[in-house]
Amino acid sequence: MPTYRIRHVTTYRYAAPVSFGEHRLMLRPRESHDQQTRSARIDIVPPPAATVWSEDPSGNLVGRASFAGRDAELRVAAELEVEQAVIDLDALRLQRHSLTCPFSYGAEEMAELARFIERQHPDPEHVLDRWAWSILGEDPERDTLAFLRRLTARIRGEFSYRRRLQKGIQDPLRTLRLGTGSCRDFAVLMAEAVRAVGLAARFASGYLYMPEPEPEEAGMGGHTHAWLQVYLPGAGWVDFDPTSGSVGNANLVRVALVRDPDHAAPLSGSFFGQPGDFLEMTVSVCVTRVDQSEAGFEPGPAQARAA
Repeated sequence: MPTYRIRHVTTYRYAAPVSFGEHRLMLRPRESHDQQTRSARIDIVPPPAATVWSEDPSGNLVGRASFAGRDAELRVAAELEVEQAVIDLDALRLQRHSLTCPFSYGAEEMAELARFIERQHPDPEHVLDRWAWSILGEDPERDTLAFLRRLTARIRGEFSYRRRLQKGIQDPLRTLRLGTGSCRDFAVLMAEAVRAVGLAARFASGYLYMPEPEPEEAGMGGHTHAWLQVYLPGAGWVDFDPTSGSVGNANLVRVALVRDPDHAAPLSGSFFGQPGDFLEMTVSVCVTRVDQSEAGFEPGPAQARAA
């Protein structure tokens, strides 16, 4: 089983000492049957007066740090080690009724999945609808997994990745029209496309390990990453990454799984000072794969700690 070592550092710099409002941290990877955190440390300088951790409604671990005093810099550094069990996609056993698309979820599943099927962006002229259904219609048998693989490959092959520093998500119709976007834009585009044919999708945020990135992928592995999961009866939530073109969890480390991408920000907060005090924010992410003999297997803390 591969083990990944992650270092994620965010630094805010100011022209003069400022005071800090509460900061929300979403940095600790999720625990699941195929992903376990072996160690996690989150260091915050200046040290917060208090840090409280809890689970949000989606089961993500969220920290809230409060501060006393003033400083001209705020630095949050996460050191993580995550073990992953790679899912064998050939071993997935979808329930018979979901082998072809579109299909209907069972009544019990629908109670939980209805909000994940709802469209989140307007498509008044059904442009995205037609695009999604045209890709589904390329296969007369409308095989569900084949459609999702084809859609992933279509975005990977026909759209250009562009790191976008602006906050928020680019409207999926704009992404479709321009043919360019960031990883989070591609994730939302594909999520809206699968919702158009009645499938449940959710936004995934975390880290991507890229052993040998292609030239056009430069920059993908040096930041947090976004992709999506689609719920398939019998298989559960399955990862699809239209930015890298991968299907399955290999090389993806999940931190947040949400319906609304706005709820997946790794770090957010406020400061109190003069309008011109803020100078810059820098983010550095390094993801490496380590041998089992190098990995530390001490039990990870139940909650990430701030020091």
